[in-house]
Amino acid sequence: MAVEILPGNARPANPLVSICIPNYNGAEYIEQCIRSVLSQERDYEIEIILHDDASTDKSLLIIRTQFPQVEVLASKENVGFCISNNRMVAHARGEYVLLLNNDAVLRPGSLKAFRDYAATQPIQGILGLPQYTLYDGSLVDRGYEFDLFMNPIPVFAEGPTEVSTVTGACLWIPRKVWNEIGGFPDWFESVAEDIYLCHAALLLGYPVVVLAAPGFDHWIGRNLGGGKIVSEGLVSTTRRRALSERNKTWVMMICYPFSMLLAVLPIHFLLLATEAAALTVTGTHWKKVKTIYVSLPKALWRHLAQVITTRKRIKALRRLSFRNYISRFHPLPWKLILLLRHGFPKLH
Repeated sequence: MAVEILPGNARPANPLVSICIPNYNGAEYIEQCIRSVLSQERDYEIEIILHDDASTDKSLLIIRTQFPQVEVLASKENVGFCISNNRMVAHARGEYVLLLNNDAVLRPGSLKAFRDYAATQPIQGILGLPQYTLYDGSLVDRGYEFDLFMNPIPVFAEGPTEVSTVTGACLWIPRKVWNEIGGFPDWFESVAEDIYLCHAALLLGYPVVVLAAPGFDHWIGRNLGGGKIVSEGLVSTTRRRALSERNKTWVMMICYPFSMLLAVLPIHFLLLATEAAALTVTGTHWKKVKTIYVSLPKALWRHLAQVITTRKRIKALRRLSFRNYISRFHPLPWKLILLLRHGFPKLH
């Protein structure tokens, strides 16, 4: 058996909400995450399910000794973020699911805000909260929109606001919507899986909304490194960038209407080739450039059959017109704007 189930000692039979927390080596922050869930105001039952992805630190010991009510799925091997979440949702019993990163902290009133807003929706869809960084408390985003090349553009409008994507670090979704989409593609591993889930939900006719408050706090970049702007500019890691470019391209291939894909994809690849050349010229080590860009075509080809199958399934279920879907995209390339503001990213 790939997963050992370590039962919680007070798992309710019919919880309204299942809190699903993927954990890998989160000993430094998992306690803060779980306590933020347990302290939430609510008048309904919840369950907390945690998938431990073969951690090598003391996080599993902390969870089992301090939080015996948490149901643990202990993986015997490291399987990544997508499989971890898919396993938890399959095991969950709640009508709603809250995906919550192990390095995220819910602010007081968050579960109440989710439940109250969901109860007012004519069509229930995906919900998110304003994201704040635990490094300095600043607002990171209130969801995301996208340019034509699937680069996320942070939204800062006061909510509740309909957006194209909410971050998967804190994402509320009705179980029936998750089941209809089919969850995360296992082969995404990690990064941009939230973009896929939200864009698929939009195509299937479900709204994606960021609430006005309370919000959640997040140690951004703790798990994969990078993924943030610091005083010296853009900072990321080779692995994060490789996963990001690969998975965003897959989302385009799955979700874009065919005519849009034919027009955008060649330009997308040309821009990536230009990026690779520019990074090489400016001194980025060739091994890093190769990992991010040169390996991309091979990775796309390896999973092409799965991409085509997923595209056909989403297209068969689509309720939103392609015209309305396309209208959500911004024409200006967001990467160019970031380059002008912050320069080339520093890769670790």
